[in-house]
Amino acid sequence: MPLYTSKSVLLGLTALFSAVAFSATADEITTFTKGGAAIGGTDPVAYFTEGKPVAGSDEYTFQYDDVTWKFSSAENRDKFAAEPAKYAPQYGGFCAFGAAMGFKVPVVPEAWSIVDGKLYLNNSLKVQERFEQDVPGHINNATLNWEIIKDKKPEDLKEPIIRN
Repeated sequence: MPLYTSKSVLLGLTALFSAVAFSATADEITTFTKGGAAIGGTDPVAYFTEGKPVAGSDEYTFQYDDVTWKFSSAENRDKFAAEPAKYAPQYGGFCAFGAAMGFKVPVVPEAWSIVDGKLYLNNSLKVQERFEQDVPGHINNATLNWEIIKDKKPEDLKEPIIRN
């Protein structure tokens, strides 16, 4: 498997980001939504309880941060409603590796990890591999960058944030 340089990953994320058209409402600026639901309708609690992504249902929804979240069961919805910060993905559900680079990038449900009881999502399985090469470093950078990028539209983030 070829190794990718940070520069090639940054260029790839920039190209991917540029190709994705966002029409975000104010609330969706801080939370990744697809199809009208946070994290594309994937049940965030299922990552913790089932150890895998599970599609949520229109039958079990909850409004949090003015965004609709979907769940696979009433039990998962109720767990989330009781402690949304415990189950909601970090960085508004945007790609953790992308946030570490200073971007807001969409995610896929299959690229995820739970670290220290927190859910991190990524843009692809390849990006997930990159994230896993330095989990503490990427989380640190993403957390620092999130304060800068949180309230910005994804399309307004054009340059990476380089940290040493």
